[in-house]
Amino acid sequence: MNRLIIYAHPRKKSFNHAILETAERSFREEGDDVIVRDLYEMGFQPVLGTSELLGGVGEDVVREQSYLTWADHVVMIYPLWWTGMPAILKGYVERVFSYGFAYKYDKGLPVGLLKGKQATVIHTQNKSWGQYEADGTAEALRLTIDEGILAYCGFEVSSHLVYDSVLSSTEDDRIAWLERLPERLREHE
Repeated sequence: MNRLIIYAHPRKKSFNHAILETAERSFREEGDDVIVRDLYEMGFQPVLGTSELLGGVGEDVVREQSYLTWADHVVMIYPLWWTGMPAILKGYVERVFSYGFAYKYDKGLPVGLLKGKQATVIHTQNKSWGQYEADGTAEALRLTIDEGILAYCGFEVSSHLVYDSVLSSTEDDRIAWLERLPERLREHE
């Protein structure tokens, strides 16, 4: 299977980076082809330009779209900041998941153009998931990211994995989470 990992965290010594390394290693051990797009390392320019609003697409966007076209399964790994994805990843979505490539309208109705592809979302956060469920944030995240971005573009969202209370977790917690990650990635394929 062709796996594209879109990674958005600036620190190499973060738990997010450990998730990236574990996921990539697990996929490769299963014989999958893997491409990692580390947005911070690449210095990805997240700002949508005026020409892009009018349909012009830059070389950098064309390159990223070629990776999405190649992929059978896209995995997004990022920390939850201000109840959303980091700005660099949001900018990636705005620029790369463009009209005519990722979606279009037919008779006024949206049509996802990336059908037949799977997506997995993995995010970390410092609040507990229970807090997010209690105040409705968990459902808002599902609607915004899983439905409003990925399913809208035609992806089948196979799973959305959440690692919560990361700052208060122990090293043993994080080791156990990483040991179980390969199994969790395969559960919904």
